[in-house]
Amino acid sequence: MYQPELETMSQGAKYQLQSDRLISLVDRLKASEVPYWQDKMAGVAAVKSIDDITKLPFTVKAEMRNAFPYGMLTLPISECNRIHASSGTSGKPTIVGYTRGDLDVFAEVNARVLGCAGARPGDVFHNAYGYGLFTGGLGLHGGAERFGVTVVPASGGNSAFQVELLADLGARGLCATPSFSLLLAERAEAAGLMDRIGIEYGILGAEPWSESMRTKIEAAWGIDALDIYGLSEIIGPGVAMESVAAKGAPFIFDDHFYPEIIDPKTGDPVLDGTQGELVLTTLTKEAMPVIRYRTGDITRFVDEPSECGRTFRRMDRISGRADDMLIIRGVNVFPSEIEAVVLAEPGVSGQWAIILDKRGTLAEMVVRCELATAQDIPQRDNIRERLEKVLHSRLRSRTSVLIGDPGSMPRSELGKAKRVFERIDETDPLG
Repeated sequence: MYQPELETMSQGAKYQLQSDRLISLVDRLKASEVPYWQDKMAGVAAVKSIDDITKLPFTVKAEMRNAFPYGMLTLPISECNRIHASSGTSGKPTIVGYTRGDLDVFAEVNARVLGCAGARPGDVFHNAYGYGLFTGGLGLHGGAERFGVTVVPASGGNSAFQVELLADLGARGLCATPSFSLLLAERAEAAGLMDRIGIEYGILGAEPWSESMRTKIEAAWGIDALDIYGLSEIIGPGVAMESVAAKGAPFIFDDHFYPEIIDPKTGDPVLDGTQGELVLTTLTKEAMPVIRYRTGDITRFVDEPSECGRTFRRMDRISGRADDMLIIRGVNVFPSEIEAVVLAEPGVSGQWAIILDKRGTLAEMVVRCELATAQDIPQRDNIRERLEKVLHSRLRSRTSVLIGDPGSMPRSELGKAKRVFERIDETDPLG
C-alpha cells in the first residue's frame, strides 16, 4: 500500500474525517463571493456531519458548461497551477482548474492506484494515456512519480513504436485504455516481441469495459488487468481503483471523494446493494470543488470486505452511463452488455461495434465483430449462431451478428474506442 494508515482507516475515524472536511467545505462555499457559489449555496443550512450531505443541492454537467470558462472557480485563475478540460464532444468543454494543493491530491490518489496494482518503487511504468488537456496522461504520470516508479510518457498512438519501447525499456506496468492495450498486444504478437515484454499489471480505464474484455486482455498479455475510474469534473483518474485482490469492485478513495448512489429518476438514495446513479462530492478540492455531482454512471455499492485490507467504500464496476443507454424497440441496452457477450466467445477478437441501422421504419441493431484467428474461419456460422442466441436471451430482443475475417474491424490508435455507430444510408459506417 502507498498510505496504509489512510487506506486501512477505521470506519469511525473516516466518518469523522469526512464530516470535518464536508463542514469545512460548506462553510467556505457559503462564504464565497463568487456568483455561482452564492447562488448554489443560497438557503443551504449548516451541516453538522457527513450525514447531512443530502441537504445539499445536486450538480450537473450543464452547470459547468454554463459557467465556462472560470465561473465555478472559488479563486482567481492566477492562483491555479494547471488547467485541464473534458473532450467537449457536445458544446463547450468543461474547464477544471487545479491549485498546488489539488495537484498534490491528484498525485496522492494516483500513487494509491499504483499501490493497488501491485507496483513496486523502481518499476518502469509505460503510460499510454493521452497527454494534454485530457486528465489521463498527466494524472497517472504525477501519481507514478509520487509512488517512485520510472515513467515512460508514451501517450497514445504509434502502437508499433510503443511495443518496441515496452520491449526495450523493460516496463513492468502499463497504463492505457482497454481497447488500446489489446491493440498493443496484437502489435507485439505480430512483431514477435511478446517474449521480450515483461509487463505484469495493467491500469486500464477511460472507457467502459467488461469482465469478458478483462479475460481477453489478461490472456493476451498474461497480466493482472485492473480497472481505474475517474472523471475530469471530479479530478481525473484516481477517483476509484481495483486492487489485485479485489477485482470487480473498485475502491472509491472516499476520504477525498464522498460517494452516494441515487435513483436516477427521483434523486432519492437507493437501498444498499441496489443499482443507481453514482454521485460524488469532492471533500478536498480547492480551486473547483463539486457538490453532489451526478456522474450519470450506473453502479451499486459492494459491502464485502477485501482481502487486501483496504477499507474504502467499494462499488461495482460501472455497467454503463445513463446517457449511453440504447433503446431498441422498447428494450433498454447498455453497450457493456453487448461487449460482455461478444468477448466471452473465444472465437472472436476484442474488436467489436454496434450498428444502429435506421434505414427502415424501426431501428435494427447489428453487432459487428471479427474472428480471432484464421483457424476460426470454418466455424464462422456456428460462432454467429451462438452469439445471436445468447444476445437474444440476454437482451430479449433479436439481434443480428456479422463476423468479419481476422483484422477486418477498424482499430483506434488514439483516445477512447468508438463502439456505437448509426447507419442511415447505404454507406458502411465502419468503412
